[in-house]
Amino acid sequence: MWFDFTIFLIMGILFFYILLVQTITNLHKVYLLFHFFMLLWPLGQFASYTATEPQYQVFYISLAFIGLAMIGSGWYLFSIFLSGRSYQSSRIKLILLHIPALTAAAGVIINPNHWFIHATAQGGYKDRLYGPIFYYLIAVLGLYAVLSLMELLRALRSGGPARHAQRIRKSLEGVMIFIPLTLCDLFINVIFKEALPSIRGLTSLGILLAGIHFVLAITRYRVFDIKQIAQQDIVNSVNTGILVIDEEGVVLEVNKVLRPYVNLRVGDCIDIGQFLSRYDMEEDLTDFLVAYHSSPPQHAYIEIVLGHHRFKNAAIYASPIFGHRRQVIGRVITFQNVTELREAVDSSKRQNEVLQDRNRALILMQDELFQANQKLEQMAITDSLTGCFNRRYLMQQLEHEVLTNVRYRIPFAIFLFDIDLFKNINDTYGHMVGDEVLRSTADVVKGALRRTDILARYGGEEFTVYLPHTNREQAIMLADRIKSAIAGNQIAIRSGEEAVSVTVSMGVLAVEETENNRIQDPKSYLRELFTKVDVALYKAKDGGRNRIVIAEET
Repeated sequence: MWFDFTIFLIMGILFFYILLVQTITNLHKVYLLFHFFMLLWPLGQFASYTATEPQYQVFYISLAFIGLAMIGSGWYLFSIFLSGRSYQSSRIKLILLHIPALTAAAGVIINPNHWFIHATAQGGYKDRLYGPIFYYLIAVLGLYAVLSLMELLRALRSGGPARHAQRIRKSLEGVMIFIPLTLCDLFINVIFKEALPSIRGLTSLGILLAGIHFVLAITRYRVFDIKQIAQQDIVNSVNTGILVIDEEGVVLEVNKVLRPYVNLRVGDCIDIGQFLSRYDMEEDLTDFLVAYHSSPPQHAYIEIVLGHHRFKNAAIYASPIFGHRRQVIGRVITFQNVTELREAVDSSKRQNEVLQDRNRALILMQDELFQANQKLEQMAITDSLTGCFNRRYLMQQLEHEVLTNVRYRIPFAIFLFDIDLFKNINDTYGHMVGDEVLRSTADVVKGALRRTDILARYGGEEFTVYLPHTNREQAIMLADRIKSAIAGNQIAIRSGEEAVSVTVSMGVLAVEETENNRIQDPKSYLRELFTKVDVALYKAKDGGRNRIVIAEET
């Protein structure tokens, strides 16, 4: 009983040891699955002897034999991966090969009509009797053992690298430890148990010895480590030339891609400066050598011309290999074939020279078009006579501005003013002087406004001003300042004649708060505002002109 428990503990320690210290590959994963099934046998055996209730005894015995059933399929799967033929088997095939083991495990679990085990009258399940399902399980286990041995022997006879053959031989040794002890357990403790003395723990001992053998092979001989086996294939399969040298400049590796183009073999000693100086290059080799020999070492790059039509231009990268305490123990130098890239670059340069002149002409055309577009945009939003914004632009801006002000209760104001008796100026001095009066008045108003205010020509001699963030008191103050500035403006008309001055009548509307901060139709709302300020303007004109009238708040 304690022998099985000790074996379970040792196998568990070995399981976690492999899991923690090894680089996990697909082969390791399959082995760990196989190792896990081996753990179930000693665990079930130990637990069945410690349990006192029959139902628990049956459960633990079944657990042990489930592990034994799955050891066979697990070993066969492990052999397929070990032989390197897993790529030839589909997933469906790998799943189907477990069906015999799974049916045996299902029979163990169900135990119909006690065809697997049943208790004896004297010893209960500790001195149990086995039925046909047990022998079916043994037959399945034997079948998997034969298939596994055939798979390994076929892989061994197929030849291959010495390391691959060593891996197969070690695996055969491991299974040959397990099979004889399991057969001894079957004959001594089951088939001939009446004639021979009982020797318990033979299968557990076989599992332990096989497990120790596999773990030693993995950790000491590293026969399951595919990293070094695949390393050479990877180095030779890449399209990049690879040269590995040690700290003394001795060549340790030259892959197949690079060998036809450089006269180097493993064991040659090279000086990187002399080696590269044999080839043509556009760049100065000094910069490469400074980076190559610097302390601490740096990555170095240079492009050379190898001269072969397939590998004419090569981009060389030299990277240091660090050992213990960041000490440089060698270099990896890669040769990247950039022939096609260089030819494409040269062709592109020639094409670029042709295109540059066209690009310059196109840039000039684009600049002229940009300037023209800017002028068109400016013409579309400004009044050509006064230079201030036109009515269309003002209304577009106000649709957005007023909606935001009303929603967030931001005060704003609108001025609408008209030059008093402007028709008399046109009749007396002519339209040229009238146009000058309009321009001069607009300039004066611009000088009196803030940078955020918007002045627009509303039509004829009428102007409007939008003042954001302006309450009633501020609006009245600004309106009075504008009216005074216009009245004080002297406009020269003709040499020798007295300057002209004008006054304005102004309607002012200040919006500080609104009951409804959701406006459904902004255009309708703006028409309502301008109607009110227009009424205020005409009240100012009817009241004698040159005055300001405050419109009713909305």
